[in-house]
Amino acid sequence: MKITNVTLTLFGWDDIPATSYGAHTGVFSGSSKLGLLAITTDQGIVGHGFLGSVFHPADMDAGSLIRSLKPLLLGKNPLDRERLYQAMWKKVRTTSVRAIGAVDIALWDIAGKVAGLPIHKLLGTYRDRAPAYISSAVLDSSEAYAEQALYYKSINMAAYKIHPPQAWREDIKVCEAVRKAVGDEFLLMLDSTWSYDYAAALRVGQAIEAMGFYWYEDPLADSDIYNYVELRKKLSIPIMATEYPAGGLDSFAPWVMQRATDFLRGDVAVKGGITTLMKVAHLAETFHLNLELHHGGNSLNNVANLHVIMAIANTEFFEVLLPAESQKYGLIQDIEIDSDGFVHAPVEPGLGAVIDFDLIKRKTVAVLE
Repeated sequence: MKITNVTLTLFGWDDIPATSYGAHTGVFSGSSKLGLLAITTDQGIVGHGFLGSVFHPADMDAGSLIRSLKPLLLGKNPLDRERLYQAMWKKVRTTSVRAIGAVDIALWDIAGKVAGLPIHKLLGTYRDRAPAYISSAVLDSSEAYAEQALYYKSINMAAYKIHPPQAWREDIKVCEAVRKAVGDEFLLMLDSTWSYDYAAALRVGQAIEAMGFYWYEDPLADSDIYNYVELRKKLSIPIMATEYPAGGLDSFAPWVMQRATDFLRGDVAVKGGITTLMKVAHLAETFHLNLELHHGGNSLNNVANLHVIMAIANTEFFEVLLPAESQKYGLIQDIEIDSDGFVHAPVEPGLGAVIDFDLIKRKTVAVLE
């Protein structure tokens, strides 16, 4: 089997509501672009991946994918994933981690279709379902957070994670309001998205530790390993870092070696695909750490994340990022949460997702070849 063509169809994502997750995203709304990657083989099997998100449009990475990665792929056996993975990372100075991730996902899609199995079966299935938790956008008031958390508690979601306003006094008030609303037993997390200096991070951490929050995510600048180490000395609440900087397996090494985080973190987009996440999961397992997967930025990336979750033991949750209109697009059937708050393993070959090719055709902006 050989790869005969690689194309990337850019298509519009419109009517995105005003949304923010913090200073790193700002407020975005209106339109973005996704890319449908298609890797075609001489046996007629096509692997797919999505490139892009609402605040990171696909055209930011599309050109380098075609220029740098397509020549590397043409004529190669798509089942030689590790060989192609290593070759793609050697091109990382002329392409992007997101582009590598999209290609890696499409190669896994081909492998599953060849085998007639969902990707998690090829990886080695550990579970067939996982609890889902809700991850908020930045909301207008403490009352809005409390109301939202109560609703998702009522429909059996496993937990609620707060993306706060990012002013430490106000953030504590939000956390207090949500904890009061949902009671002491419901799981809560705080994701401060790299917004505090050390002093503020310590104050907020001590406050949510007293409230029994489940984890404290990204309180400090994304590469501030020194102060993460210091923060862990002062707090007993588990701290989560390593979602960024974007990078491959080696980006985790200093965090593990310096014991700067209680979890490893990432997703298929910002870490370079399914292959990287499986390597990270096994690295984490060596040190008895969990890898908790971040939202993938688009619907097909979330399906790819779901396959990884189903194939590893050292993870707990599937993240559902709100609002849905800023996260779900391009599939006929998106991931569903059952009445008990669980998401289930895909059962069809490859990614097992039904792509909305009619929508993509209507919304096509350009085709890169």
